[in-house]
Amino acid sequence: MEGIWLLLLLAIRVLLGYAQFNSYNCDANLHSRFPAERDISVYCGVQAITMKINFCTVLFSGYSETDLALNGRHGDSHCRGFINNNTFPAVVIFIINLSTLEGCGNNLVVSTVPGVGASGNATAVQIGNISGYIDTPDPSTVISYLPGLLYKFSCSYPLEYLINNTQLASSSAAISVRENNGTFVSTLNLLLYNDSTYREQLIIPSIGLPLKTKVFAAVQATNLDGRWNVLMDYCYTTPSGNPNDDTRYDLFLSCDKDPQTTVIENGRSQRGRFSFEVFRFVKHKNQKMSTVFLHCVTKLCRADDCPLLMPICGNRKRRDAGSRTTWSPQSTSGNAVLSAGPIITRSDETPTNNSQLGSLSMPPFQLNAVTSALISGMVILGVMSFSLLLCSLVLLHRKGSASLVLNGIRNPVFE
Repeated sequence: MEGIWLLLLLAIRVLLGYAQFNSYNCDANLHSRFPAERDISVYCGVQAITMKINFCTVLFSGYSETDLALNGRHGDSHCRGFINNNTFPAVVIFIINLSTLEGCGNNLVVSTVPGVGASGNATAVQIGNISGYIDTPDPSTVISYLPGLLYKFSCSYPLEYLINNTQLASSSAAISVRENNGTFVSTLNLLLYNDSTYREQLIIPSIGLPLKTKVFAAVQATNLDGRWNVLMDYCYTTPSGNPNDDTRYDLFLSCDKDPQTTVIENGRSQRGRFSFEVFRFVKHKNQKMSTVFLHCVTKLCRADDCPLLMPICGNRKRRDAGSRTTWSPQSTSGNAVLSAGPIITRSDETPTNNSQLGSLSMPPFQLNAVTSALISGMVILGVMSFSLLLCSLVLLHRKGSASLVLNGIRNPVFE
């Protein structure tokens, strides 16, 4: 009899596991748990980056394959994966082609490491690190009993390989400047920093930056002599790494400037600097995080001619450099579009610390004249009431003492 009950319990458990995993290639004994770091495999291929996620633990957590997306792009079908049930366990596969690696908001960071050149000499090698995450969306309700899933990935490639095989929204660009004695190439970089000292580059936490966090940006030129300066024509943002995205928001353009943007330096040296407060794009509504890419259209100009290209804001119109007889086509270079990002922002937090943040804290409490008068009157009234109480107690004490003397028992001796 006990054997029959044992078999029945095992059968029920198998049926429950089968129902839990919806006939997918999963084992209820192995996969009835929440996801762990070992549940994602990353393959850095020559043409694509492939991620495989254990789908069984995703099912156990209460999600389906459509709930997983790259970098919070849950509304874009191109940023979702597909199920492969021919393996054990079943997996959700994501593929990022290197030809369009920034299509779903993946991050590219370029770094320089020591290496060896073709001739055997020591040289510097630039490495491009591609990183991102796969997550589940936040519910529209106030609370949720389902865990939020987050898988991170990264791959590193020689930058030369990526440039030859991809279309990048790069943080650097080369500008060719023609002079009377030939042509030289200057490299421009758009970098993000924590504060106005421009010493520490911005590090974006995995949970994203709180809204209105102040970010400091700089366009820096190399391979320049003192005759040339950096001039930022205009800077703007997009929700994707594509500078030609239809959705964009201008930070500054000629005399028009976002109220939260401050241009610190432009056209006066070989570095352009400005700051702005981060925000979220409305198209990312109902998402925990929003991605913001920064783009700056930049050129090089001769130090003497840069002021002529700057907009004169107010009643006067912008000066035309072409009207100056000493200006020549060699006074400026062509335009270069520099990009940086993504800057990941969160909409459910307020700024706490980023060396210098947008001021969101409440102003210190101050009393107005009416409130001060009322408080003063209450204090004075309280003091007067306490004084009257003391006087009353003293008078009562004296009256009581006199009554005891007058109403006491008479001594017969004195009669």
